[in-house]
Amino acid sequence: KLSTRRKVIAGSSLDLENRGYVRVESEAETVSYSRAAPVLDEASLKKTLEASLEDDSWTRSVSVLGSTGSIGTQTLDFARARPDHFSVSALCAGSNYELLAQQAAEFRDTVKLIGLSDGSKVLELKEALKRYDVDEKSVEIVCGDDAAIAAATCTDADVVVTGVVGCAGLQPTVAAIEAGKDIALANKETLIAGGPAILPLLKKYGVAMTPADSEHSAIFQCLQGVPPGSLRKVILTASGGAFRDVSADELLDACSNKPEWVRQKATTHPNWDMGAKITVDSATMMNKGLEVIEAHYLFGAAYDDIDVVVHPQSIIHSAVELQDNSVIAQCGWPDMRLPLLYSVAWPKRVRMPADQWERRFDFVQLGSMTFKAPDNIKYPCIGLAYTAGRAGGTMTGALNAANEMANEMFRDNKGLDYLDIPKVIAQTMEDHRQDFDPNPSLDTIIQVDAWARDNVQRLAASVQSRPLAV
Repeated sequence: KLSTRRKVIAGSSLDLENRGYVRVESEAETVSYSRAAPVLDEASLKKTLEASLEDDSWTRSVSVLGSTGSIGTQTLDFARARPDHFSVSALCAGSNYELLAQQAAEFRDTVKLIGLSDGSKVLELKEALKRYDVDEKSVEIVCGDDAAIAAATCTDADVVVTGVVGCAGLQPTVAAIEAGKDIALANKETLIAGGPAILPLLKKYGVAMTPADSEHSAIFQCLQGVPPGSLRKVILTASGGAFRDVSADELLDACSNKPEWVRQKATTHPNWDMGAKITVDSATMMNKGLEVIEAHYLFGAAYDDIDVVVHPQSIIHSAVELQDNSVIAQCGWPDMRLPLLYSVAWPKRVRMPADQWERRFDFVQLGSMTFKAPDNIKYPCIGLAYTAGRAGGTMTGALNAANEMANEMFRDNKGLDYLDIPKVIAQTMEDHRQDFDPNPSLDTIIQVDAWARDNVQRLAASVQSRPLAV
């Protein structure tokens, strides 16, 4: 049973003692909350139907934040393969001015704005544009802190792909929403940390936010056409990460006796080719905990109605259970491009060239699938995420920022071992009690993010003597 103990701090009831994910079976009426995704209400159903019935001449003009990263380059693959449906209106990168200039040259017929967040490289960018025969007078060039916001609010853009890492993506996303742009969400912090501030803005400006990651896209696809009040449970699937076939005792022993083996294994994913940070998050299964929080904000599901299931083959990307006990799942070979494509094309289904796409799915070739419950002892980060989610407010942002810093310090071998990651996250959540804000502004969310990162660095010196919180 879930813990019912409470500690009252600063007038708020925060449960930071329930450290384990527990599957909740209940016949109680389903409780729903505000949601970011355009599903499960009358207005969203009407919008989906109207867009679905558009003829084949439809187009989407896309602004790409983080255009030189994996999300950005894959988005440009779609525009390159299907220029009849996708055009590029704005490009923004962090510091890779060379690739940004190449992209600007390739899409020069439609690009109106180029942004580079690293303002110190403006001269290098302009020189690169000259090498690729891009006339500076034909595009607006914005460098520095305003670059991402300028790209996010580009007049010609219909949808903004938020491929920016960390809380740096919050302000451009807010600016895009206020400018009436639909959001293809590829930045987790937007909802995990910023959910309390973002949801009211989506409602105010009537903007659609569509998920670009695999699991939430699967849920989003499963909910197409589902009537209001029909969702009963969200089922998030997880590969289990690098240590899925290692017992809790074996992992504990390896952390004590072979820490470098653990570090190497934690940075190698068995199914997906992903970045270093998300690969470690998969090993700790914090990625799934963060996805639980994101699912709450995207689909309005209560935390008791969000399940996590380990599915090593990564074929079923997630599922939903409806009020009549029907379960609808989205499946396919592990491939990150489909969810990204659907987030931009929604609700359209776009056929891509066979040589640029994953092979078609074949149940016979697959053969079989397996499922099991997550191990709460081996993966304490899942429970920490449920705890932060149930607290809400700034606690989810503190969790997320603490995890990012701990993850980075572990990867760089700067004072934290694998088992230290949940320790510093748990302690940061405890330390955040006194400043917890249940209804934060965007500025407060950003301040908590910075504080949590600093707190993890402060804790690193003493964390190895602290017992693991489970």
